[in-house]
Amino acid sequence: MDKILEINNLVIDFESNDSIFRAVDDISITIEKGKTLSLVGESGSGKSVTALSILQLLPEGTVEYSSESSIKFENDEIIACPKKTLSGLRGNKISMIFQEPMTSLNPYQKVGFQIDETLIIHKKLTSKQARKKTIDLLKKVKIPEPETKVDSYPHQLSGGQRQRIMIAMALANEPELLIADEPTTALDVTVEKALLELLSDLQKEFGMSILFITHDLNIVRRFSDEVCVMKEGKIVESGKVKDIFDNPQHSYTVKLLNSIPGKKVELNLEKEQLLTGRKVDIKYPIAKNIFGKTVDFLNAVKKVDITIHSGSTTGLVGESGSGKSSLARALLGIEKADGDIIFDGKNIHQLNSSETRKFKKDFQIVFQDPFGSLSPRMTIGEIVGEGLRVHEPSLSRDEREKKITKALEDVELDKFSFSRFPHELSGGQRQRVAIARAIILEPKLILLDEPTSALDVSIQMQILHLLKDLQSRLGLAFLCISHDLKVIRFLSDYVYVMKDGIIIEDGTSEDLFESPKQAYTKELLAASLA
Repeated sequence: MDKILEINNLVIDFESNDSIFRAVDDISITIEKGKTLSLVGESGSGKSVTALSILQLLPEGTVEYSSESSIKFENDEIIACPKKTLSGLRGNKISMIFQEPMTSLNPYQKVGFQIDETLIIHKKLTSKQARKKTIDLLKKVKIPEPETKVDSYPHQLSGGQRQRIMIAMALANEPELLIADEPTTALDVTVEKALLELLSDLQKEFGMSILFITHDLNIVRRFSDEVCVMKEGKIVESGKVKDIFDNPQHSYTVKLLNSIPGKKVELNLEKEQLLTGRKVDIKYPIAKNIFGKTVDFLNAVKKVDITIHSGSTTGLVGESGSGKSSLARALLGIEKADGDIIFDGKNIHQLNSSETRKFKKDFQIVFQDPFGSLSPRMTIGEIVGEGLRVHEPSLSRDEREKKITKALEDVELDKFSFSRFPHELSGGQRQRVAIARAIILEPKLILLDEPTSALDVSIQMQILHLLKDLQSRLGLAFLCISHDLKVIRFLSDYVYVMKDGIIIEDGTSEDLFESPKQAYTKELLAASLA
């Protein structure tokens, strides 16, 4: 088989002031024509740096290649090649899809124009020819109503549609090598599955090679021919996907494979009801007449019933726009809703001010992105103890510090974390801080909103085990929202599936995952657990 890309003895150093950081340490990779190779590893392993080096997109002046480093595309050296040669490769023979299309697409230009521009520059087509080709490309990537969508701005499209636009743009010049850097991370599982199938179909049609960068081993198993596992800038193991998954040799590969969550062994369902939602209904006004009266609305949640038991975990799953987050906000009392929400025996719509304060203390939240939810100006001790100042203002300074230290110990952070700032911690440590902030108030229920989606797989597993341990020791109830059904299966005792604002199926975790009844649930499980 012909080789399209050969990377040999690649060493990449970043220089800053008086220090040198080695991001890639003597790696060699070969990609064959028409094949897919996945580069797998956690944050900071060097995956994206390697990918960017292929197109020489690393910042000039700070990056240094060793004299033995070589990146050859179709036998021609890329490192230190003339800029004219690079221009002929970028977007023409080699294209790249990035993780977040919203930051890659120009928000001020219609998506059709952005694809037209690529064709006009590289293929020298006229505007009319480019537009015809653009519409053909949108059809190829299965954008609905392409003649209309071509005049849309990025914000007017869904996440999956934006990523399809990026794929269309990358394929505009029929590249021989496509580099896909975490292209499905932010997408729903069914959209992710559809995009992977689309890439496979397009790969066969164009005969192109793909370098797929991901931390999701499930994707690697389904999508790749070969895999290279990276750790701290080195490739620690490589080979055929089946060989690596069936018989991993390196301890780090074993660790990654063991980081795929399994099912919950013992279900915890024999508890009293803590929260009950009955006929919860949420409507958002979307149109008003000239007198300001609402004449049209979006019924985001439609008379939903939900029950959460003390000391157990309830999973809430569904795709973007299904109504999960709206329902969760209503249960928290921060979204106006019709229907009854009973928490600990009281209707939250009828609470007085002191009862409302107690409800807020008893129902805490852990958000998806710990870096976005922690104030960068506050120390960890101040962040974790902030709730105590509101809910337990009579505590002395010593009492407050003892509680903060205990909460940090509960989430396995040392006492030195107390005086540090969020940016000084890793992603996993920041999520532990977010959990400590929630448990310090000794709540009865915690909403886990995509609690591990921003974390590496091995760190994700640590947090999942921590949450299970805390639940067991502290008697916590969790409401877990996630698009990752493996996480839901690992944590949950009972699961609700939402679609278009209604609960279409619910049941024990075992029943729902082993024998789903609804076609939509089966589709979600097939996409997520394949």
